[in-house]
Amino acid sequence: MSERPPISPRSPRAALEPEQVPPPPRRSARARNPLVVFGNAVITIILVLMIGAGAGYFYGRQKIEAPGPLAEDKIVNIPSRAGMTDIADTLQREGVIDNNRWAFIGAVFALKARSELKPGEYLFQKNASLRDVIGTMVEGKVVQHAVTIPEGLTSEQIMARLADNDIFSGTVREVPREGTLLPETYKFPRGTNRDQVIARMQQAQKRALAEIWERRNPDIPIKSPEQLVTLASIVEKETGKPDERSRVAAVFVNRLRQKIKLQSDPTIIYGLVGGKGTLGRPIKRSEIQQPSPYNTYVVEGLPPGPIANPGRASLEAAANPARTRDLFFVADGTGGHAFSDTYDQHQKNVAKLRAMEKQIQNDTVEPADDPPPAAAGAPADTTPTATTTKPAPAKKPARAPARQGAAQSTASPPEVQQ
Repeated sequence: MSERPPISPRSPRAALEPEQVPPPPRRSARARNPLVVFGNAVITIILVLMIGAGAGYFYGRQKIEAPGPLAEDKIVNIPSRAGMTDIADTLQREGVIDNNRWAFIGAVFALKARSELKPGEYLFQKNASLRDVIGTMVEGKVVQHAVTIPEGLTSEQIMARLADNDIFSGTVREVPREGTLLPETYKFPRGTNRDQVIARMQQAQKRALAEIWERRNPDIPIKSPEQLVTLASIVEKETGKPDERSRVAAVFVNRLRQKIKLQSDPTIIYGLVGGKGTLGRPIKRSEIQQPSPYNTYVVEGLPPGPIANPGRASLEAAANPARTRDLFFVADGTGGHAFSDTYDQHQKNVAKLRAMEKQIQNDTVEPADDPPPAAAGAPADTTPTATTTKPAPAKKPARAPARQGAAQSTASPPEVQQ
């Protein structure tokens, strides 16, 4: 049996008192050092900050990558000189970002894009995230508007179209020279200065003309690129059918070779109204022989300059006309022309046109008790420009009504596309 320690007798008062717990050991002098205490506090703060930063990074990344509130694609215009807060307000108002604009501002700082945001008109995709929105503005992916300039317009008419188009800014100081603008479909961002538009059209025309001049038929009686533009402008105004351009060009080239006056009605119109382009009525007989540098019924050869801005196809046709002996053409009543290489055949074609016009008039006039009024000229769309006739014949051939502004009749207004 083990021996128990002896029990020391205690007085009743001592038994009622709690036992004394030994005091904890004193901290070492090193642990009580102020530098150690400060270091521990710094480490604790750093750990807390790291945990907070990690949580903030995780939350911020989710916020930047989360789909936005846009229900469908939308174009929004960010004005120039807009600050970051203004941009956030605009995007919030347009529904591109949610009501927490500070999230956008924070995302801009997080992506280091504060100085990279560019003004302009942007297309934001459906449910675009903050990263997508900021990336679109940083890359400057502005909306490009397609603007179509139809062939055959004068420079003055093109200036009027540009002035009426509200995507452009600024004013044009002077109307460009006739024939120096290339009609095409161009794309411009909103706010493009109109002088820049003109400069781009002129550069395009120079490039196209240089290429086509190099590929021209060397046998054509055209001495310079400027004369080529003049001939192409007449071809452009004489027909709106693409498949007729080279043959119409051949008629005028053949006439130039044989020293025959071109006798083109659109040149009469340009001599009367200049850059306005359209006369608004049929040509009068007295105007056919009215002296004018542009009236090819009076002057020999080409007029002194273009009568419109021809398109690439008409320039190509003038540079490489069809190989025919045609010297005449007249409207065939269906929107095209009947061509001929002899005066007699031309007269027959004119007679066919007159008979067709008379039949159309008879079909459209209702019977009446009173005598019908004198027949008016045929509509412009069924009687395109009459044409070239033999110079100084014994009997002047009949002329069909002139088709004024041929290229404009098929032209569409400027288009705006995304």
